Amino acid sequence: MHKRSSNPKDVNQLAASIVQDATQEPASIPQKNPAAVALGRLGGLKGGKARAAKLSARKRKEIAKKAARMRWSR
Repeated sequence: MHKRSSNPKDVNQLAASIVQDATQEPASIPQKNPAAVALGRLGGLKGGKARAAKLSARKRKEIAKKAARMRWSR
């Protein structure tokens, strides 16, 4: 996108530059690395189960109670 002059001499020139900016092709969006996406998904899929297995029954109960209090407090 080119810079417009801050003080156009003609309103028509300003309008033309606005239309040109609006109709230009957008800049290409960078693509994500497929390997990084797969790795992130892998960690996300096993994260909740691994955390639940690591927690003690008492701690899980405390978390559940806190969540229920928050849900019912609304």
